[in-house]
Parts: sequence; C-alpha cells; structure tokens
Amino acid sequence: MSFDVAADAYDNFMGRYSRLLAIQMADLGGVERGQRVLDVGCGPGALTAELVQRVDAANVAAVDPSEPFVEAARARFPGATVLQASAEHLPFPNGGFDVTIAQLVVHFMADPVAGLIEMKRVTRAGGVVAACVWDHSSGQGPLSVFWRAVHQFNPKVEDESELAGAREGHLAELFQAAGLRDLVETVVSADLEHPTFEGWWEPFTRGVGPAGSYVAGLDAEGRDELREACRRLLGAGPFVVPARAWAVRGLA
Repeated sequence: MSFDVAADAYDNFMGRYSRLLAIQMADLGGVERGQRVLDVGCGPGALTAELVQRVDAANVAAVDPSEPFVEAARARFPGATVLQASAEHLPFPNGGFDVTIAQLVVHFMADPVAGLIEMKRVTRAGGVVAACVWDHSSGQGPLSVFWRAVHQFNPKVEDESELAGAREGHLAELFQAAGLRDLVETVVSADLEHPTFEGWWEPFTRGVGPAGSYVAGLDAEGRDELREACRRLLGAGPFVVPARAWAVRGLA
C-alpha cells in the first residue's frame, strides 16, 4: 500500500470524495474563526482548504507522512504550517489547538489509539478531536464496488473492511480507548456522480492506497478482467457512487 504518489493522483482518486466530506467534518469539529486548528493526515489538502477558508491559513497546521502530499499542501496553502509527520508523533506542544481533525486517516494509522492519544495531547483541555473513516465493512464506502469485483476473482483477498474504524461503532471504541470524552457519533456522506465508467476507473491505475496497490500488482490480463467486472457492476455511466463514513467527535 502506498500514498507516496503525486498529489494529483490522490486528488483524482480519493480526493474527489474527500472534498465532499470537508465541510461536514469542519462542522462536526465546530471550526470557526479565531480558533487554531490541526489537520492530521492532510493529504494534498481536501480538509485543509476548508479549514483555511474558515480560520485563515495562519491559524491552520497540517501534517502528513507522505512527502509529495506535504509539498503539495505547502504550495496550495501558503501561510499554513504543513509538516511531514505521522499521527502517532505529532510535532507540536501540548494543548496548542482548539480543534484537531483526522479525515479518512485513522484506519491507516500504524497504531490508531496512539494516534488519537497524540491528537488529544495537542488539543487544549475541552477542545474538540474529530475523525471519520469510510464505512467499508457494510459495503457502503466509495470502494465497495471495486472490492466486490475483486472478490469475484479472489474471494480471500484482504480488502479494507477490517481496517480500524471501518465497522459501526469501532471508531467510537478507539476514541474511548484514547481517553476522549463526551463522544458524539454520526455519519457523513459523499455521494458522487461519475459521468463515465472510464473516468471512474482510471484513478485506480495510479497506485494510490490499498485498491491502487492491488491493481498495480495485476498483470495486464488481470487488470482488464477486473476493469470489465467493475464495468458490469456499474454500467457505462453516468452513475452515482454512494459513499458514507462513520464520524466521531470527542472532547480532550
């Protein structure tokens, strides 16, 4: 699995969905002018853009372990503090932020509880920590059709349904384990219309994340077979891919 890819590869793949979540996650975090806000696992900046709009770049910090994503976010949001770092080792002092948000990141943390504990540490007492994770477990994430097609050829393949937070209630369990309090659980959604099948499929060939890594590991015949299996499930287009994510907020 890799996120060490060009920013536009992510933008065209998962970014097309994550941009639709940004306003909802900023609302869940209660982000408003005058606050200092941290975006954990910012990628190229889908959520960062919304945070900058709400509180100005000088009040936004963002981190990501991917060097290409950090470079892209720095270029896109001059004035914001963008650093290369993992969620488990945030390079900030205790209590420096009013709101800390991880959008579509907890399921990729090496240690999700440790990452959430770090998010709590850098958030002031009584400040907000929020996160969301795609609902992969019940087949309502944006990649569900892809993995359904994969299972036709490889029923035992390890998909994303067992990732941390991907099943109902698990993200809240992780928040509780990290010592966050007054939890609120909800669902955020990012239903997206795709004009054509080819426009939906092409980003899967860019090697982004588990799905992209799976496609990259196939030979040409295998990729063609998988592409056509997906086409049979989706049609030629236009079509809408419904996508929902589990979301939780808690107080530090």
